[in-house]
Amino acid sequence: MRVLLIKTSSLGDVIHTLPALTDAARAIPGIQFDWVVEEGFAEIPAWHPAVARVIPVAIRRWRKNLWQTLKSGEWRRFKRRLRETRYDLVIDAQGLLKSALLTRYAKAPVAGLDRDSAREPVASRFYDRCYPVAWGQHAVDRVRQLFAQALDYRVPEGMGNYGLNRAALADAQGGAPYLLFLHGTTWDTKHWPEKYWRELTERACEHGWHVRLPWGNPTEKARAERIAEGLENAAVLPRLSLAGMAKVVAGARACVAVDTGLGHLAAALDVPTLSLYGPTNPGFTGAYGRAQIHLGSDFPCAPCLKKTCAYKPTAEDRRLFDLTREQPLCFTRLNPQRVATQLEALLLTEDIH
Repeated sequence: MRVLLIKTSSLGDVIHTLPALTDAARAIPGIQFDWVVEEGFAEIPAWHPAVARVIPVAIRRWRKNLWQTLKSGEWRRFKRRLRETRYDLVIDAQGLLKSALLTRYAKAPVAGLDRDSAREPVASRFYDRCYPVAWGQHAVDRVRQLFAQALDYRVPEGMGNYGLNRAALADAQGGAPYLLFLHGTTWDTKHWPEKYWRELTERACEHGWHVRLPWGNPTEKARAERIAEGLENAAVLPRLSLAGMAKVVAGARACVAVDTGLGHLAAALDVPTLSLYGPTNPGFTGAYGRAQIHLGSDFPCAPCLKKTCAYKPTAEDRRLFDLTREQPLCFTRLNPQRVATQLEALLLTEDIH
């Protein structure tokens, strides 16, 4: 059986789809998937043994210059790739209008979420088969349920399996054990204060750990350099590709992460990770897997799910906190001492296992 999967972005969403492929491969021997995914994440699907072919798409880049996209022939070549293989089924696991439109170019019945289950209900108009999947549960479980209905098998009990080989992706050179601090994320409100990262890094180095700090843009690089400044055991990594980053993640003893795609990558690679949540809800999109510890803020307005903090500090807040360096204030409930204590407990638990 050959299935075309549409799940283009984001990094976390792409990773959340992998357990559904593992379920399908176990239920239907010999099934193969071709996966349409944003070009920036095209390395990830190829890591799963059930994926036969990765078809990159560049919707984000193409939208910026539609004329150049048409003139260059990129769009024409992309459509040809979708049409050159006869599929038994197309699954749109994104549930958005942009992903639903892509299904029109494949020659097969299209399955997706019904209008009450999709993130954009209008997407369901493009599907031949629509399936209900309840909200209020983790994104991984929702995708697994969609696949099970579309391919007619029962969702396996227990936690989903990403199907990735951590040992194969890790750097074979080894070296001193290290912690990986994943400090970069998208929303301003999801950033754990830089002051806290510095204090946690100092504490980890004092305890003899090596700390590595990745970055993906100049702002993140500058922050990583400030966090590591003057600390012998703290190192700012060079800029890495996604495959290079996967090697570093796979080789880590443990990670500390904010709500970020790389945190989901750590979970997929079965790396013990402590994830910090202020404005977002880990119950729906938290790092999913074994040895994943979620620390969610219990601040009065958390989780607010807002990209801009609307909280008005009180006089007591002004007395207790540095309002310049401890923002957003919901993260004051997850201070460095609390995080360090939880990290030490996580490392001890893993040592016992």
